[in-house]
Amino acid sequence: MCWSATADLVAGAGVTAVGVACVTRVRDRRDLPLAALPLLLGAHQLVEAAVWDAGGGGGAAAVAWAVIALPLLAVWVPAAVWAAAPSSARRGPACALAVGLATAAGLAYGIATGPVTAELRVHTVGYRLDVPHPPVLVAGYLLATVGSLLLSGDRRLLVLGAVVAVGAAVCFTLWRLEFVSTWCAFAALWSVLLFDWVRRRPAARRLGPHPQ
Repeated sequence: MCWSATADLVAGAGVTAVGVACVTRVRDRRDLPLAALPLLLGAHQLVEAAVWDAGGGGGAAAVAWAVIALPLLAVWVPAAVWAAAPSSARRGPACALAVGLATAAGLAYGIATGPVTAELRVHTVGYRLDVPHPPVLVAGYLLATVGSLLLSGDRRLLVLGAVVAVGAAVCFTLWRLEFVSTWCAFAALWSVLLFDWVRRRPAARRLGPHPQ
């Protein structure tokens, strides 16, 4: 996620703060899962700070990082987009959610059968675990997360999906080169874009029971 324990702590605290702001501004309970996504991303970065402090290895922090990064996000993102989408635009996110559930099952199997290990590489952390059919799971993961945003029927979420796709490609390239891990910076950007999405949601949609 970030290039050091300190960077993970600072970024994690900042993203978590954005998440609190998102949640407190929600006007409709259906938006809560997506508005709470920065809270999950912030917690994820704080978990990686613990991975740095532990010197990598196969401890609980590395396993927790993998659980959040892989099966949890593969389901959370499409489920949250589906919940926030109007009924007329739920077919695309529902398909993405189905893909996410299948993908999460394969990823969860890899984590459960272990081991999950983390290796510190100067300015990045490398995580290792065995999963079945990695190319298929990577494709499913991208379809579930990025695809759900692109199929949301919401212009701002479509923009967010495009930013996520480009940012993920850049971050993955830098990480594979073992130059520097920049996922935390993009997580902060995505969280700010989500805050803008929450802030601009129609004021007429209120928390509480819907009119009959």
